[in-house]
Amino acid sequence: MTRRATGIVPLLLGASLGLVATAGCAEPPAGEVWRFAIEESAGSVQDAYAQAFAARIAEATGGQVTVLVYPYGALGTSDHITEQLHNGTLELAMSSPGHLGKLIPEVQAFLLHYLLSPDPAVNARALRDPDLRAHLDALYRAKGLSFLTAFGEGEMVWTTRSPVHTPEDLQGVRFRVMTSPLLLASYRAYGASPTPLPYGEVYSGLQLHMIDAQVNPMFAIEEMSFYEVTDHLVFPRHAEFITTVAASPAWLEGLAPERRALVRRVVDDLQEEIDRIQREANAERLETIRSRRPEIDVIELTAEERAAFAARAAEVRAEFLREVGPDGRALVAHIERAVEEAGRPEVEP
Repeated sequence: MTRRATGIVPLLLGASLGLVATAGCAEPPAGEVWRFAIEESAGSVQDAYAQAFAARIAEATGGQVTVLVYPYGALGTSDHITEQLHNGTLELAMSSPGHLGKLIPEVQAFLLHYLLSPDPAVNARALRDPDLRAHLDALYRAKGLSFLTAFGEGEMVWTTRSPVHTPEDLQGVRFRVMTSPLLLASYRAYGASPTPLPYGEVYSGLQLHMIDAQVNPMFAIEEMSFYEVTDHLVFPRHAEFITTVAASPAWLEGLAPERRALVRRVVDDLQEEIDRIQREANAERLETIRSRRPEIDVIELTAEERAAFAARAAEVRAEFLREVGPDGRALVAHIERAVEEAGRPEVEP
């Protein structure tokens, strides 16, 4: 079993990586220091974002501000990171809905299958919708966090032992998912047997036949070598891995106005760039997998096949809407509207 640090950061164009600080420097950096914790390892999509953010902040401040990027585990688990944001001992962090849903149940809406568009370009535009962002900001503020942005890290892909075209093909399949009640319900609705397992144990779980399948973006599938111990890559176009960037409200509001404006400007500037980076990176990782294992079976579900899964996912969505409350229902409505508007053909002026 191999773990390659191929990295996505080299795909960054124009980023002054020499200005970027990483956690664990021999000497503490001079000047102002902001700490940025991510939920993934070095070389991931989140790391690419954080490093680009750090480089732009350093360049804009002439090196007066250093952003230290902490990979997953350096400051504890995702729950620990959220707690540190909340109490103001950490400035910035990635907060994905799968983990943040424990604190803000409404954001689990992003885990609903077939809610987003199968086209990642449409989703990228939808996530920039001002009304959607304002609603998320209100939800975060109510729980002592500041929402900065949301972006996609790539569509979720299944790696399985047997080919999958219908929900019946998943009957009884031990499918590793994150410990989210919503995700567990989603895969039960497909007929699978959802099995929570720590991320670091997924490879050995597949290798030892403790589980039969797992779901992740393509960059994670390649990085963690899940394709080595499964035989099929299935593209159901059912979901995209969405993460958010959050900040400590006390820190953000305590910044000088020009610093606060800089943070917002850099976040806005990175929105299109990270979408391009993740799409290029995920496409590159798929080609890497194909080159290393040419016999692997790549399955693109047809529109008719996706409809069968979407029908079962609709039942889970209905249950979520019954249980989540008015703010959650409003968030789903915001996402649906933003996706619909983002998918309309552009009208020439």
